[in-house]
Amino acid sequence: MILLFVHLVGFALLLGGAIAQFLSGTFRISPAVLWGSIIQLVSGIALSAPLRGGGDHEPDPIKLGVKLVIAVMIFIMVFIPRKREAVNKGHYIGIITLTLVNAAVAVFWR
Repeated sequence: MILLFVHLVGFALLLGGAIAQFLSGTFRISPAVLWGSIIQLVSGIALSAPLRGGGDHEPDPIKLGVKLVIAVMIFIMVFIPRKREAVNKGHYIGIITLTLVNAAVAVFWR
């Protein structure tokens, strides 16, 4: 449960930080967005690791793979330009969109 809480905090940092930065009109990677992406990636891997033993409630491995690919894409999109003064508006929209898509995969893929 604590790991799930940490994962949700990472999501809040990533999405909240990205939307706040987007609405400010300054498109740069804030520390909240960077740390949110790191927390999301690490806690997501940790959440999926114990589930590899089988059982009735194990998530679909394809779902986990899709979520991992999206999380890595978000991390790369955040980590590489983190020191730039500004990034492209479309780049920022991509970060927000992929974050929402990853959350949608988690919620709606059963």
